[in-house]
Amino acid sequence: MKKIIGLLLSAFTLLQYSNAADHSWHAPLLKENYAVVNGMKLYYGTAGAGTPVVLLHGAFSTIEKDFGGIIPMLAKNHRVIGIELQGHGHTGDIDRALSYEAMADDVQQLLKSLNVSDADVIGYSLGGGVALQLAISHPGMIRHLVLLSTYFSPEGSNMGNPDSLKAKPYASLDASVWKKNYDRIAPDTAGGKKLQGKVFGLMGNWKGFSQQDIKRLKMPVMLLFGDGDISKPEHQVLMFRLLGGGNAGDLYELPNVRLAILPGTTHVTMVDQVNLLKPMIGSFLSAPATR
Repeated sequence: MKKIIGLLLSAFTLLQYSNAADHSWHAPLLKENYAVVNGMKLYYGTAGAGTPVVLLHGAFSTIEKDFGGIIPMLAKNHRVIGIELQGHGHTGDIDRALSYEAMADDVQQLLKSLNVSDADVIGYSLGGGVALQLAISHPGMIRHLVLLSTYFSPEGSNMGNPDSLKAKPYASLDASVWKKNYDRIAPDTAGGKKLQGKVFGLMGNWKGFSQQDIKRLKMPVMLLFGDGDISKPEHQVLMFRLLGGGNAGDLYELPNVRLAILPGTTHVTMVDQVNLLKPMIGSFLSAPATR
């Protein structure tokens, strides 16, 4: 477990050397809301009207940081509901370990309180794991599922360096845009170190979802990865295959499952590929909500 946590820490402490954009330093795109869910004051931001679309951010991040580039596009035809998960952004922490099961239940309970019976769901990284857990636990709640840089098992990890490539220099997470954003909006900025421990604890102990869990998903699914992501390309294709994708569309009816591997894109820079993400996600969400 220590080795896994060390590799994950290495990946996240390189953040200040990435080209990651910060979409959260302008006027807020979302209207601020809170709800008490499972003993926690859970933040959710809203915009637009129409079919609900739920946004779930990555580790250490916030909704506007990860999705600021696509929220205006989504709000044209959707009721955007961006949820900041336990201990992240505007949402304070509680005395509970981070787990995909607990955070997915938070999302489900919030949507229930908002009388949202089903929604399109877009999750990135940590938020993708929460979205995937929600799809497995409450499949009837999801119309379309979009997963960005989300692998389903630790076996898909791409942290190794078999080609002995030159490693990037280490940097401190405390100097990253993620930490600056946290300090700006968190209700208790002293909780930053505890959040780091909880996130790495979740990642280090995570056993993954089973192949059968993935096969059982029946909603339309779009998988978006970078060609330099923290999951192996082989794992990305396996996930696509498990969902029923990858057959010759000129010969057979295509299931409503899509895979895109973005060129020149890493795990961290995935959410910065706004010009690619907007048309692909927009087209997918406008397709029939059936497989």
